[in-house]
Amino acid sequence: MNQTFKNKSTQMRIRSIYTTLSDKERVMAEFILDNPEKIIHGTISGIAEELSLADSTVFRFCKKLGYKGFQDLKISLATETANEMKDVHEKVSKSDDEKTILEKIFHSNIKTLEDTLEVIDDKDFARAVDVIIHANKVELFGFGGSNVIAMDGYHKFIRTGLPVSAQTDSHMQLMSASQLKKGDVAILISHTGHSKDILDILETVKAQNVVTICITGFTLSPLSQGSDLSLFTLSEETDFRSEALASRIAQLSILDALYVNVMASLENKGQSALKHVRKAIQKKRL
Repeated sequence: MNQTFKNKSTQMRIRSIYTTLSDKERVMAEFILDNPEKIIHGTISGIAEELSLADSTVFRFCKKLGYKGFQDLKISLATETANEMKDVHEKVSKSDDEKTILEKIFHSNIKTLEDTLEVIDDKDFARAVDVIIHANKVELFGFGGSNVIAMDGYHKFIRTGLPVSAQTDSHMQLMSASQLKKGDVAILISHTGHSKDILDILETVKAQNVVTICITGFTLSPLSQGSDLSLFTLSEETDFRSEALASRIAQLSILDALYVNVMASLENKGQSALKHVRKAIQKKRL
């Protein structure tokens, strides 16, 4: 089985590669998501005919999801459906009152965190912690909403005592990226992994042999394919909230987990740096 999809549900597999799919593949993807029971009880030729696709197209899509073929997909869907509990995440409707929306948003965030925990590769995460600890310098990059996440990461990692930086202006980010060198680490944050700005940063730092860690929602995006280490988030879009917005809670949590792991590994050195930070900001309090 493709290691990218190991132990992942069919829904997770589809959502993680959705933006990379062709029009025909999206037809198949959406049919699986909306009609899993038809896949379970159908045949490859019957599904292909209903969707006006060739049998080979359906088969190749099954393979793209990491299955051996259509039968393997059917078995997986049947198992998932049998074990499936009612999702705590429900779509927000215009008739919901404030308390109901509050509960649904919290449940949505909880589900995003649970799903993200399922798709993160333990080995890649451990390697990310290790390269950050041994980096000469760590710099975080992100544009738009992802820049808010990058700045929050900077706010955390500056407490470690490690050389760390982040910029808000797009030109400054590119200029700063051009000064990184071998031995440095770049953390690149983008939900889709298709942003031209973040891909320009990736191209710049890769040319200088900088180790790259990306935090993104799509396994086959140019960002994840080009980065040394990829930490994936998984979130769902709703009527009033985009998938990118929902993913931010997971992005923040990944950075939290990286920071705590780094601090734990640094031991006394990290605690000493944290004490210096606390002493400095104490002056800002009355």
